[in-house]
Amino acid sequence: MTETFAPEINGVAMTLGRLVDGMLDRGYTVTVFRPRQAADEPRRINGHYTEQLLPGMPIPLYRDMRFGFPAGAQLRASWRKRRPDAVYIATEGPLGWSAVSAAEKLGIPTLSGFHTNFHTYSRHYRLSLLEPLIFAYLRKLHRRTGCTLVPTAELAAQLRDRAFGRVEVLQRGVDTELFNPGRRSAQLRRQWGVRPDQLVCLYVGRIAAEKNIHTAVAAFRALQQARPHARLVLVGDGPLRATLATDNPDFVFCGVRRGVELARHYASGELFLFPSQSETFGNVVTEAMASGLAIVAYKQAAAGEHICDGGNGALAGDPTRAGFVRRAVDLARDTDTLANLGRNAAAYATSLGWAGIVERFIQLLNEQIRGQ
Repeated sequence: MTETFAPEINGVAMTLGRLVDGMLDRGYTVTVFRPRQAADEPRRINGHYTEQLLPGMPIPLYRDMRFGFPAGAQLRASWRKRRPDAVYIATEGPLGWSAVSAAEKLGIPTLSGFHTNFHTYSRHYRLSLLEPLIFAYLRKLHRRTGCTLVPTAELAAQLRDRAFGRVEVLQRGVDTELFNPGRRSAQLRRQWGVRPDQLVCLYVGRIAAEKNIHTAVAAFRALQQARPHARLVLVGDGPLRATLATDNPDFVFCGVRRGVELARHYASGELFLFPSQSETFGNVVTEAMASGLAIVAYKQAAAGEHICDGGNGALAGDPTRAGFVRRAVDLARDTDTLANLGRNAAAYATSLGWAGIVERFIQLLNEQIRGQ
């Protein structure tokens, strides 16, 4: 059960695609229930994979995402006809809640995923008063499932401390065949208007307030004092893109990129700015590492899990904007360290394959099926 899936571009959709592909490769039968997108058609592959499309609507203030309407009656009818061994509720909207209820009534084991800090997003859209209510809803939903899966040990500890019930870590991997330093493109850099010796700072992700995008801008403007010819390249889209483009005509906005094209964009930079403080993971961190970039980030989520400060990346010493800016400026001044961190990051990323993560997911499913 998910409100987001390919061809949508975000960490949850990518992760679910990897898990589905891994299970299909191992001979499992998988059905994905998700809201219908524009011009959508359900897909079936070799009889082992089915998509069932359900009604939904755009999420307020987040229009490029959708949430599914409750579908309890339809789910119960479908699962009575073809009973699944287990149900994984990947997102926590009304569709996910109805899936938990339907599975409870039919006695089907469930797991859930805590992928996104939606309760903290409310702070960035002037809805901070709703944060306690949203968090209470999330906790109640997850406690109704047999186990909640999270991408980092830090988040697992936080949710256990806040009475979420059983919480287990299911890490996320990275495709190093796709994302690697060999994708670097001199032609692409020329399109950006930069010379081989110029510093390219990269931001990849949603261009929105909840991603703390203004901290990335502040860090770039500060490091320009040391590297005046540096260029900021932004890959992605979002509600703040038009305003940022107007206010910063020297920035390069590349829009949404996928596949090899995205990998070329990563590998053609040197310094990756990841200022988000709302992520539960942040797949762009491991993608940037695999691509050979030095990363500046806060010590949390994927960065806190995978970056060793000064070894394969740089972590801000404090959670303030000033701390992030200082770390970015220091790194931009030291070209040798910048290059070394990028090489070390790429080497580290080779250990983050998806095969073991898929096996861990299957193990957790089987534990719920056996009632453990």
